[in-house]
Amino acid sequence: MSCDPVAKLIPLYFYGELNAEEEERLEQHLHECAACTRQLERQRALAAALDERTAELPPDLLADCRGDLMAAIRGGAPHMPRAGGPWAQFRDMIGSVFGSIRVPAPVGALALIALGFFGARFSGAWNTALPGMATAGLAPAEDAFATVRSVRPDNDGRVQIAFDETRRRVVSGRMDDQTIQRLLLAATHEDNASVRVESVEVLKSRCNSNEVRDALLNAVAHDPNEGVRLKALEGLKPLAGDPEVRKTLSQVLLADNSPAIRYQAVDMLVQHRDDSVIGILQGLVGREDNSTVRMRLEKALREMNASVGTF
Repeated sequence: MSCDPVAKLIPLYFYGELNAEEEERLEQHLHECAACTRQLERQRALAAALDERTAELPPDLLADCRGDLMAAIRGGAPHMPRAGGPWAQFRDMIGSVFGSIRVPAPVGALALIALGFFGARFSGAWNTALPGMATAGLAPAEDAFATVRSVRPDNDGRVQIAFDETRRRVVSGRMDDQTIQRLLLAATHEDNASVRVESVEVLKSRCNSNEVRDALLNAVAHDPNEGVRLKALEGLKPLAGDPEVRKTLSQVLLADNSPAIRYQAVDMLVQHRDDSVIGILQGLVGREDNSTVRMRLEKALREMNASVGTF
């Protein structure tokens, strides 16, 4: 790793924003390069100077800085032009701290990222919606989880601890809110089975949405938890005539190890006359080891005026 990329990564390293591999490579370079080590010391001095001075920030500076940063990343104009602009306000604040020191644009951009991180951290302002997602009553919760990345004591008795912090947020909104829908769809893939059950329970009322239908189909075919699969089947009942749903039901009937799931799949398949499933049902009668499911298969074939047995 050369000095140029290290200089750009030092502020992110200082605030614990690098992954483990990047940290290791950067630290290896710092051990070998006195110039970059001095750059890290200057970063520490900058942070210490900012900690010592208290500046009153405009209430909307953080949101403006984040918006302008996102616009710059996307190659667009600042999202909310103002007299002086958030960058000018930021420079004024830095000027009040460091007097006549001129802040170069690259250094200022990295400092802007730091400002966004720490402004949010200490003000609790994590309410800015993600790009492309509508705001739905976001509110910071009390729970915060920290992962310590490094601990470095110094000769003065101080300890520098780098850590990543995740803060839990609570979202509330109606089902037609885009944020709520996306979070519910994401919840169907969570490790916690109870979360998946709850999310499918809510989503099943929206089965006419293609995204929701696909999520329910995926849960029926692949979720390891029987309760989740049963909930997903309930949500798919209004779509029992859909070709994709019937295809998945046929696969479930052949492969699922739960008698309750197989029974429900038969019930849904026979809601609509479909000669293509007759052969599947006939083939399953002879090898179905659950008497209740086997009786349901036989009844389904009789309802479809088909012989109970294979051709």
